[in-house]
Amino acid sequence: MANTYFVTGSNRGLGLEFVKQLSARGDVVIGTARDVARAEKDGDHAAAIVPLELTDPASIESLPDHLTDRTIDVLINNAGVSSDSNGLSKVRMDEMQRVFTINSIAPVLVTKALLPSLRKGSRKLVVTVSSQLGSITNNAGGSSYGYRASKAAVNMLTVSMHHELKSEGFTCVVVHPGWVQTDMGGPNATLTPEQSISSLITLIDKLTTADSGKFFNYDGSILPW
Repeated sequence: MANTYFVTGSNRGLGLEFVKQLSARGDVVIGTARDVARAEKDGDHAAAIVPLELTDPASIESLPDHLTDRTIDVLINNAGVSSDSNGLSKVRMDEMQRVFTINSIAPVLVTKALLPSLRKGSRKLVVTVSSQLGSITNNAGGSSYGYRASKAAVNMLTVSMHHELKSEGFTCVVVHPGWVQTDMGGPNATLTPEQSISSLITLIDKLTTADSGKFFNYDGSILPW
């Protein structure tokens, strides 16, 4: 049975690949972009594209206005940014705030804004794209201060949402997409977007409430916090 997915950052990279693969198999996908007209011109495959600027609280809060009470079965908090703070000498307040706003705070606020639509859904599933770089246990290299910390933060926030929403039948997880050949991952990455998203969709299809609050690798294995 087809589900309705809401995918942030659907106009390029992993978000666009989510849209392509989900749409191809018959699911309904609502995507987001900062510039809707440009996304439509560039061939975003989403059934609908709504405007969303993750650094603007008003933009996030207005999401329900664009949905006309539509049901959402699965939310994929995909949009994110990298960080320039690769060493202590490069850590800046404004850069860290920007990365935390987009990677950590925005996914929670998007989930909050879409709760009425998610509560009507059949799956009540919230999937947030994180990174293994957010694993404190696996941090053996340092660097990437803003990116690592923002992903560790969204992991914690997702566990908090899990505990608050589990009584309503919600499943809230974070996933690592692997090292993928995108603008962020670079051309030397080990996975193509097609491979990464195909694996993630296989994982997402299998998730149940028993999986809520977990940190998954793209291949379905569990990652340490």
